[in-house]
Amino acid sequence: MKKIRRDSKVRNFHQAKWDEPVIFELHRPGERGVVPPGTDAGIAAEVGAASGWVPSAMRRSEAPKLPEIGQAKVLRHYLRLSQETLGSDFNVEIGQGTCTMKYIPRINEMLIRTPNMMELHPLQDVDTVQGMLEVFHKLDLAMREISGMDAFSFQPSSGTQALLAMASIVRAYHDSRGEGEQRDEIITTIFSHPSQAATAAVKGYKIITLHPDEDGFPDLEKLKQAISPRTAGFVVANPEDTGIYNHRIKEFTDVVHAAGGVCFYDQANANGLLGITRAKEAGFDMCFFNLHKTFAAPHMCGGPATGALGVTEQFRRFLPGPLVEYDGNRYTLSEQPEESIGKVRSFHGVAQTVLRAYAWIMALGADGLKDVARIAVLNNNYLYHKILQIRGASAPYIKGRRLEQVRYSWKQLTDETGVTTEDITRRMCDFGLHYWTSHHPYIVPQPFTLEPTESYSKEDLDEYIHALEHISEEAYTNPNIVKTAPHNSTVHRNDESSLDDPKLWCITWRAYLKKAKAD
Repeated sequence: MKKIRRDSKVRNFHQAKWDEPVIFELHRPGERGVVPPGTDAGIAAEVGAASGWVPSAMRRSEAPKLPEIGQAKVLRHYLRLSQETLGSDFNVEIGQGTCTMKYIPRINEMLIRTPNMMELHPLQDVDTVQGMLEVFHKLDLAMREISGMDAFSFQPSSGTQALLAMASIVRAYHDSRGEGEQRDEIITTIFSHPSQAATAAVKGYKIITLHPDEDGFPDLEKLKQAISPRTAGFVVANPEDTGIYNHRIKEFTDVVHAAGGVCFYDQANANGLLGITRAKEAGFDMCFFNLHKTFAAPHMCGGPATGALGVTEQFRRFLPGPLVEYDGNRYTLSEQPEESIGKVRSFHGVAQTVLRAYAWIMALGADGLKDVARIAVLNNNYLYHKILQIRGASAPYIKGRRLEQVRYSWKQLTDETGVTTEDITRRMCDFGLHYWTSHHPYIVPQPFTLEPTESYSKEDLDEYIHALEHISEEAYTNPNIVKTAPHNSTVHRNDESSLDDPKLWCITWRAYLKKAKAD
């Protein structure tokens, strides 16, 4: 492998490899991490066996098959796994594209680990959680100011769940007007997140997808052609996953409204918009933000996260409840409105994620939120300018109009060297970096999607850029080193042949044992 100079910003990273077993394989009968003291004889005589307090129908016939492991072994196991993991605390994580990986203030993590937060229970009496309900209420007010919406629910646990809730509200709204059966089409765009089409399809809608014009903007004339009395709504991200902001978006929402449709907005990634544009002025009836992206809460390996769902007054009655209300003296959880779409998940929302987002907003203030957007756009355009100078890289569509991310292309490099974007994904691992390609299908050929956010310095961005420059040079001078990567990672090459066959999936240890026994 070509030696990297010490004065280079490219890090010659080698990831730890422990060949660590699954924790169930570390099980040794009788091992204990903690041995609790026995029950005092007087207490036992007074209350009897604990099992007697559990209804017979709820008692296990046998103990759960949990691993029995000593403390030291548990500690080694998880520390070893942590050394085999990259993340936003460990490396320059601008390579997640549309997932917005940014710095999570550690003081906010301390806040959610206080005993009062750690021990919260969703069934507590509201008089015992007035402080947390106040946080929910004040975050609602802040989100209204940021978006222009009139009410927010924090019940959805992801952006996709928020999209499903919005599609459900569209259905409920048209049903309330007696047009539910007639209006059976949802319009979206090819560069919006696939969850928009997927969630609308789950609600039974036919999906109409708009493709971009030659500059990459959604085609307004194609929207006008798609509109009909069957149009239920229009769902879009803006900017889309290309990073192109549609400055004519109000014309789109006006067209849909004129036809009786509802406009709902995917703002999962709003890093470049805070304090600059709002959903209300763009003509949207609903929107959602991912608190675990834009508002500096962690993704938590797919949850618990929060897709904060906001609506205008006209749609408030359809929100999933309960909502937090304040009468000037006391916070309460309202009854679910009669026309509500119903709960989209248990309880009210993830309190810890809500607190993180509220603390982040309050620490920054209105001017700070606007600075987040400005710095995110500045960082992205610096990255954009530098990557377009790398041999083999390009960014399709209009030049110079990108917001907080860009979907780039290695098509030229692939045509000239045979090295693909998947090859580069694996080679980046050798430098302790990660990058994301794109949603399928690959509308942009040989894509890669980067979003630097406001969290990274020019030096951080330069490190990432230099790694891409280094790999581009390798592709043209020694392509085999890229094609056979990674060389320094925990796993050399993944066998992905089983990913499309559910019969081979083992989501749990029990499922694995069952399938292994069958084989």
